[in-house]
Amino acid sequence: MSTRLPKPAKLLVIVALLAAPLAAQIGRRPARPQVTRPDGPVWQVIRKNCTACHGIDDYAFFALDKAGWQKLLETKHKEGGAVLSDADRNTLLDWLVAKFGPDSKPFPRTYVPPEITTFFSDPEARRLLDRACTRCHGIDRVEKERNPEERWRVIAVDMRERGAQLADEELERLVEWLGRVWGTNQDK
Repeated sequence: MSTRLPKPAKLLVIVALLAAPLAAQIGRRPARPQVTRPDGPVWQVIRKNCTACHGIDDYAFFALDKAGWQKLLETKHKEGGAVLSDADRNTLLDWLVAKFGPDSKPFPRTYVPPEITTFFSDPEARRLLDRACTRCHGIDRVEKERNPEERWRVIAVDMRERGAQLADEELERLVEWLGRVWGTNQDK
C-alpha cells in the first residue's frame, strides 16, 4: 500500500504551503511615514491647496531640491490639481526643501511589516538596541520616548534607512518590544 499522495493532492499541499506566508500578509499594509504638521503660513497653504487630495505624509517619500519639488508639483497637479499662487508656491517649496530636501532620506515605499511569532525578552531587546542604535545616538534618546507601536515602526524603519543594521524580523520584534515596554500606556 502506497502512502504517496495523488498528484492533485500534492498540488493542493504545495499551493497551501506557498499561500501561507501570503495569507499572513493579507491585511498588512506598507508602513507609512508620520509627518509632523507645520504651523503658520505653511500649514495654511497645505490645508487650502493639498489636503483635499492627499495627506502630508506623502511628502516624506521624496528627497528633492527646489527644482525637483517644483517639477513634482507641476506633474502631479497638471489635471484638476491645486493652482497655487506664486506666494503660496514659494512658501510650500521652501518648507518642502527644508524638511524633505536632497540631504534628507526618503521614507521607503515598500516595507510591509512581517508577522512575528517570537518576541524579545528585555535583555535581547537591549542587546539589539545597543548594536543597532547606539552607534549614532545614546540609548537615553530612545528611553525618553513613549509611542504607540505604529510610531515606533516608523522611527525604526527611518533609522534603518539611515544606517541602523536591522533585518525585517529584528525590526518587528523590536517594534513590538518598544510598544510593550515604552508604549503610550506606560507610567514610567
